[in-house]
Amino acid sequence: MTLKSKGRYGQFIRWIFIAIDFIVLNASYITTCLLTDADHQPFLVKQVWLMLNLSFLVVVYVLSTLHDKRVVYIDRVLLLLVKYVLLHGVIFLMLLSFVDKDISWKTIVLFYGIFALSLAVWWIVSRKLLKWYRSKGYNYKQIVIVGGSSGAGVRLMDELEKDLGYGYHVVGYFGDAKDENIECYRGGISELENFLSTNTIDELYCAVPENERQELQHMIELAERNAIDFYYVPQFSKYISRRFEVETFGTVPVMSIRPHPLNNPFNKAAKRAFDLLVSSIVLLFSPIVFLPIAIGVKLSSPGPVFFRQERTGYRGKSFHCLKFRSMRINDESDSQQATKDDPRKTKFGNFLRKTSLDELPQFINVFKGDMSIVGPRPHMVQQTKEYNELIDKYMLRHTIKPGITGWAQVNGFRGPTDELWKMEKRVEFDVWYAENWNFMLDIKIMFLTVFNAIRGEKNAL
Repeated sequence: MTLKSKGRYGQFIRWIFIAIDFIVLNASYITTCLLTDADHQPFLVKQVWLMLNLSFLVVVYVLSTLHDKRVVYIDRVLLLLVKYVLLHGVIFLMLLSFVDKDISWKTIVLFYGIFALSLAVWWIVSRKLLKWYRSKGYNYKQIVIVGGSSGAGVRLMDELEKDLGYGYHVVGYFGDAKDENIECYRGGISELENFLSTNTIDELYCAVPENERQELQHMIELAERNAIDFYYVPQFSKYISRRFEVETFGTVPVMSIRPHPLNNPFNKAAKRAFDLLVSSIVLLFSPIVFLPIAIGVKLSSPGPVFFRQERTGYRGKSFHCLKFRSMRINDESDSQQATKDDPRKTKFGNFLRKTSLDELPQFINVFKGDMSIVGPRPHMVQQTKEYNELIDKYMLRHTIKPGITGWAQVNGFRGPTDELWKMEKRVEFDVWYAENWNFMLDIKIMFLTVFNAIRGEKNAL
């Protein structure tokens, strides 16, 4: 990659994007006016237009984080969008109460529908464009990472470099123990000072243990002396991916873990309500799809239509997971995973697996409450016993209900786990999902699942 310009123009990009946000607001206002009866519509007056823009000024001031961040996922973008629109609506309606204008609720709902949709499209497209722009070597930040024995520095570097669209360029990695696999290794920590004084660096990430207080303080001083933004990387396990909040008691900083999202009764109820709604709709129309599949299963080999298998569910409690039977009746179904050329599979069963249609009966499990639509995939009870002994924090994936699809599956970790590292990565993604759940993330995973099923997945066996 050829690097063309540094990240000095980030503020210009931010203000350009905010300006376009205002254009979207006013375009939505004009569109609403055109779609309503202008002769009898008090919405089309200067006072209303002014209040709309004043409300958005307040929203931008209060929630101005989107255009500042380099790493933002679509589900977070949509959550912020909801906050934007709701806060704008509250402020606008409060201001509207001071004006003697009788605007119909239909007009207000129409405006916010157009505004929310337009802003969502603009934000998603703008994030994609900005990532593409940065992946070409523009608007990047030069950073230095100082690693320690925990490996947190290497993990951070891998995360920042795996997607060039973030706009980070690691120009130096420093550590006392040289890692031959790190191309940008510049030497020990003692060589950091000279490197910072002779190179233009934007940010310094320190991943040394806190007990190395002298080195930590020295790096803070080096960053301040060279006008470099300093960030400290906590030495936590790679499975602790939850968000932390920092507060201070006098001069002492204290980090607290944010509560598990699905420990919140409202979040749990919302997820369950969504599961009931979607599973009810699917089961209502299920005969259209279930009947031809059932006939195909019966014709492919003798045996029942459904395959029932005991799997580990919420809090380690086992349940019977339903699937369309894709194999001939055998004695190894509860102990041996399917393989690519598994002789137990029927031709029709292979088609069901490739298209994920064999998973459809699990909507019955969702309706009953054993499963959720989105969550960690349930494993066989025997697998749970084995992997709990081999993988640290394995049981954390059972702190929420298992799902028909999950974050690990849409990230490529689907299918047989014939090597331990595959299950470790699956657990890592499952735990991340459990600790970072939000409703928009579920929608994103469902969309990616359908997209992958249509495209076809090589790991679907």
